[in-house]
Formats: sequence, C-alpha cells, structure tokens
Amino acid sequence: MTLHLGDEAPNFQASTTHGSINFHNFLGDSWGLLLSHPADYTPVCTTELGRTAQLSSEFKKRNVKAIAVSVDGIEDHHQWVKDINEVKETDVDFPLIADQDRLVSTLYDMIHPNASGTQTVRSVFIIDPQKKIRLTLTYPASTGRNFNEILRVIDSLQLTDNYKVDTPADWNPGEDVIISNAISTEDAVEQFPKGVNEVKPYLRYTPQPNTK
Repeated sequence: MTLHLGDEAPNFQASTTHGSINFHNFLGDSWGLLLSHPADYTPVCTTELGRTAQLSSEFKKRNVKAIAVSVDGIEDHHQWVKDINEVKETDVDFPLIADQDRLVSTLYDMIHPNASGTQTVRSVFIIDPQKKIRLTLTYPASTGRNFNEILRVIDSLQLTDNYKVDTPADWNPGEDVIISNAISTEDAVEQFPKGVNEVKPYLRYTPQPNTK
C-alpha cells in the first residue's frame, strides 16, 4: 500500500509494550510520530529509540506522541528497552509495537523487498491531529535518523498550519519565513505587522509571526 501526503493514516489494533492499542485512539488529538525499525537488538535502532526517549519533553511541548514498530515480538521489545535505557541513560516512555504478523509494516509499506524481504526500512511518518499524513521519510537500515530535522519539520508544519507562511530552505525556528503567494503584498503588510521584505514579487519574507 502506497501512502501519500494528505492520506488518512491507516488505523490498526496492535500489541505494544504499553498494552493493546487502537492507533487512532492512541493518537487522540495529538500529532503522531511513527517510526519503524529493522529489528530489535540492533545498534543503530538502539541509538534512535534512545534519542527519541531523550527528546520526550520536546515532543510533549509540541503535542506529539511517538510510537515505534518492528517485526519482533513483545518480550524481545521489553528486554531491548532495558538495554536502550541503560546504554542511552534514558527512559523509553513511548510504546513499541510488536508486528510479527507484518500488519502495520504492510499497511505503511515499511518492507522494501529489494532492501530486505523481512526487515522494515527506517520509515518516518508525521501525522496531524486529523489523522492525515503530513510527512514521510525513508532511510536505509545503515543510516540513523536526524531527529533535529524531525523536530524542525514538526515546527514548520505547526507554524504553517496557523499562519499563511511557508518556511525556506534550511529554516530553523526563530528565523524569517516566506509569505504565502496566496496573499497579495498589500494584504501581507496588514497581516504581518513585523514587516514585509519583498525580494521578488513572488518571494517575500517576514519575521516568524508567533515569536516576540
């Protein structure tokens, strides 16, 4: 199943390290971060789940619930979490989905046969509170994810959902943003009192509107 931006994130029932969940009910009114991992007890995955746990307060500030999945069983998950907590000096406080029947992996197209016929690739799905898929990323098994980028994208999505702006290349929170082309320059001057910098008629910058 190929999922596209704007599609509804498929719902599922699954066994996790936090008990049985209905995915949509688990998300509730929160944003969601769904991460897939090739296998338990693997080095790159250990660092990634540890980093997700270390960023727990950052995700909570953004109203994001993290959840991870691999094709291993629940007992392996529980034992692996102990390793992650020890190695990364953290506390994995989010669920790990046991996907031995490949239900979630198939729903979200996480198994790429030319990479591996059994293990999931490193997929990232950011899902908004309306259960719409807002970002997809796929990493090879050998490359760990950039969590600064994941947080940056969440910040951009939440900002651009609330204001008629886009974020330019390499943007980071606090930097100038681009005014949407759906707004005339005349209207932009009224809507963005911090100022409008017109580089080209189609490229106009303004300070990030939700900062002081």
